[in-house]
Amino acid sequence: MTRELFWLLMTIILTGLLWVPYILDRIKVRGLKATLDNPDPRGKPQSTWAQRLYFAHTNASDNLVLFAPLVLILDSRNVSTTLTATCCAVYFWARLVHAIVYALGIPVARTLAFFVGWLACAVLVLAIFRIV
Repeated sequence: MTRELFWLLMTIILTGLLWVPYILDRIKVRGLKATLDNPDPRGKPQSTWAQRLYFAHTNASDNLVLFAPLVLILDSRNVSTTLTATCCAVYFWARLVHAIVYALGIPVARTLAFFVGWLACAVLVLAIFRIV
């Protein structure tokens, strides 16, 4: 497994686990039965951090659609350099920071973390075209 695929796997695991804390909060706030029932827009609102983490999870899923194919294209072209591996690691850590600061409600840090992840993807695009 290349370093890029390793960081893709770690990012997939992170994205796949981000729902756990906000579902636990939903169980705490609404109870197990209401959590397992069909969603009700009139249901008791979750904690604000959990609502923000929900949006962070959605954002992570949306951006995985960009990151994953870039890593797979690099792999299919046998492109694996220190730069591409570093960008993949940076992407993972940026997404982790994004989720944490989003849940904590730190807006500027959230935007910066998002932008760092986006820049990492931009460099991967350049690597695919062998510009960097």
